[in-house]
Amino acid sequence: MKKIYSLLSFAFITLVSFGQSKQSENADKLFDSYQYVEAIESYLKLVDKDNADPHVYKQLADSYYNIFNVEEASKWYAKAVESQQDAETYYRYAQVLKSQGKYELANKQMDKFSEMMPNDERAKVHLQNPNYLSELNDKSKLYEVDAAKINDNEQSDFGAILSNDNILYFVSTRNKSTKEDKWTKSSYLDIYKSVRNADGTLSEPEPVKSLNTPYHDGPIALSADGKTMIFSRDGHSEGNFKKLKNNQVKLAQQGLYKATLIDGKWDNIIALPFNSNDYSVSHPSLSSDGKTLYFASNMPGGLGDTDIWKVSIDGNSYGEPENLGSRVNTPGKEGFPFISENILYFASSGRQGLGGFDIFKVDLSKNENAINLGNAVNTKRDDFAFSINTLKEIAYFSSNRSGVDNIYTAIPICYVDIIASVTDSNSGSTISGAKVELKNSMNNGIEELASNSNGEAVFNVLCKQDYYVTVSKEGYDSMTIPVSGIKKDKLTVNAALNPVNDMITEREVKLNNIYFEFNKSNITQQGAFELDKLVKIMSDYSEMNILVKSHTDTKGSSEYNLKLSEERAQATVQYLISKGIAKERLSAKGVGSSDPKIDCKSKCTEEEDAQNRRSEFLIVKN
Repeated sequence: MKKIYSLLSFAFITLVSFGQSKQSENADKLFDSYQYVEAIESYLKLVDKDNADPHVYKQLADSYYNIFNVEEASKWYAKAVESQQDAETYYRYAQVLKSQGKYELANKQMDKFSEMMPNDERAKVHLQNPNYLSELNDKSKLYEVDAAKINDNEQSDFGAILSNDNILYFVSTRNKSTKEDKWTKSSYLDIYKSVRNADGTLSEPEPVKSLNTPYHDGPIALSADGKTMIFSRDGHSEGNFKKLKNNQVKLAQQGLYKATLIDGKWDNIIALPFNSNDYSVSHPSLSSDGKTLYFASNMPGGLGDTDIWKVSIDGNSYGEPENLGSRVNTPGKEGFPFISENILYFASSGRQGLGGFDIFKVDLSKNENAINLGNAVNTKRDDFAFSINTLKEIAYFSSNRSGVDNIYTAIPICYVDIIASVTDSNSGSTISGAKVELKNSMNNGIEELASNSNGEAVFNVLCKQDYYVTVSKEGYDSMTIPVSGIKKDKLTVNAALNPVNDMITEREVKLNNIYFEFNKSNITQQGAFELDKLVKIMSDYSEMNILVKSHTDTKGSSEYNLKLSEERAQATVQYLISKGIAKERLSAKGVGSSDPKIDCKSKCTEEEDAQNRRSEFLIVKN
């Protein structure tokens, strides 16, 4: 994530100086004033003159780390740790190794960090689960991800927020005519907007001129009605900065500002009361009711480098900032919060992830731990700035997986639980050990489970699709239950199985009617499910012979109906034979419309006709 965190004053470095030489003093002054690009140039001159030492290597590595040049940071951390370093150096080295996909080497650095800082929460988590990566890779994919079509392939685009009226706001360094940031030698951030069309395409981005200044502006947060914006802004714009005497550098912090949409223009810009020249506040997110503001800051009282905080809002009054605590924050870096209902999404480098910054979410209404969004959204590089518009069913996030910060779309993949509850239809008691199969709409098997001691089998499946749940147990009639288009979190299907003995009478095997479509003799999917029950019974009762007696409705001539019913009876027998039943045990007879189940003659309804189109399964005595 080159540029972004240093641009936003997101991460301030606590410099641990040791072995500092006179030759490195000038470079260190540049480093201390966050002029990392110039500091790198100075440190490299020392390397070229063979005046480098472990301190210079560490400072070089930290400089590259702070402008997110992973490859160079890794190179110089490797040199630095040839001598003893402070614990955070080993932690940062582990982070950049993860960003390079070198997880085994990263674990070795985490081992060293944990040895030096055993009480640090990051060390505790590492020691408890050092091989967490396989768990992340095994997680179900939660989103379909694609790069947004508005990205500038050479400049940073990130922090996208979609309003309910289809305006996509984001921040970018694409305006090359702006001043150059001395820290990173790149353009300052501006706020842009693009219109999301009905087909999902985005219009050509344009700057939001009423919000942009010659310095950094953004990222932003929007109220639910789209009329109030909270956004970050560089203190230089307001004349709020500190002068660093030794370097003659004006050091400004990021602050939060409020703007109101008036006649289509953002106006009435006011600074929030907890901005400060001593620390940064940035990365805002508003709750849907507008009463709580979440943000990132390195203000005193946090758990680590930068933390996520919240503050209450009552009109134009703001409460005292409150740290979200260890459920969210770590001794590392957290930022880019986004609140959606009670779900908080945020980026963290202090939690176990795939590398760099990963995106996590936590339900603030529950006593649960934050979870990683998995390997479709997260990569070995930096992934951050997640937002979601639940009304439009689309999310956006930012990543430098391509080598530059870009915006990506994330379409949520909906999963639900289908819970099959298996019971005895007579006693109502639960049935354990039943075979429960989940099939798709094409009758292809997806998963097979056995019902547990509570008579349940649980399948986690995609929403809004059609499934069949087939339940069978020796001694019972099998059952197939269609499940269509589920949208809620879970659905329980009740499978009350009939004992097989209840299906077999002196005269026939009682199946649900094998219905046929009008004027057709092919076996339907519903018919196949029912005939499979007969296959099971005839397999269990090897002496049983069956006469398939097929009927039609009253439409058509008697001669035609007799022929059609014979075809249906033969089709039924052929299906049973295809399932392994010996043809010698089967016979077929078509009786046309001569023996209707409902004697409605020529005035039958569609439903009555459907019931008359049936087959019966008569037991033939040997």
